[in-house]
Amino acid sequence: MTVPDLTLLHTSPVHVPVFDALRDRHHPGAVLRHLVVPELLDRARALGPRSVAPALLDLLAGAGPGPVLVTCSTIGATAEALAPALGAPVLRVDRPMAAAAVRTGPRIAVLAALASTLAPTAELIAEEAGGRPVSVVTHLVDDAWESFEAGDTTRYLTRVADAADAVTGADVIVLAQASMAGAAGLATTGTPVLASPGPGLAAALALAH
Repeated sequence: MTVPDLTLLHTSPVHVPVFDALRDRHHPGAVLRHLVVPELLDRARALGPRSVAPALLDLLAGAGPGPVLVTCSTIGATAEALAPALGAPVLRVDRPMAAAAVRTGPRIAVLAALASTLAPTAELIAEEAGGRPVSVVTHLVDDAWESFEAGDTTRYLTRVADAADAVTGADVIVLAQASMAGAAGLATTGTPVLASPGPGLAAALALAH
């Protein structure tokens, strides 16, 4: 049996232990190679996601053969579009989550701590809906990103969980950024709360077989 081998591209080092823990729990033996490049998100926020395409292409071309999982929602669509040039599958981590959200119900609430993530996530959900009618309402979680950047993960996740609990009139809540995943277990809402790391990693490793 071939051991799956996957490259992960992150824009924050906090994602590395999250995905390693998911690997250890659900995909023992899989080989994960982590690339951490924070400046890609900085540039995408300042100049737009497409501005990072040349740097992404150079970076991923040097990452070796095989599929790539991109864990930053802001640059995910830009990275996926490079797959033909790379000759390897590129998956944005939030695509399987978006597909699950569409299957769950048509009224979808999207939570993000970064404004630059909202439009790409809403566009992805519409893409996964494939013409089916969906209603996407986006919510920016005020002040949460400042806590994340300051290293206060507890406050960050608490702010996101509180925002999820405040959502009304939705069939499903989408946590748009991989860094939010821990808030899914903190939220007390009866509405399903979806996070991207688990399904994203599983889908990417399936491509690696």
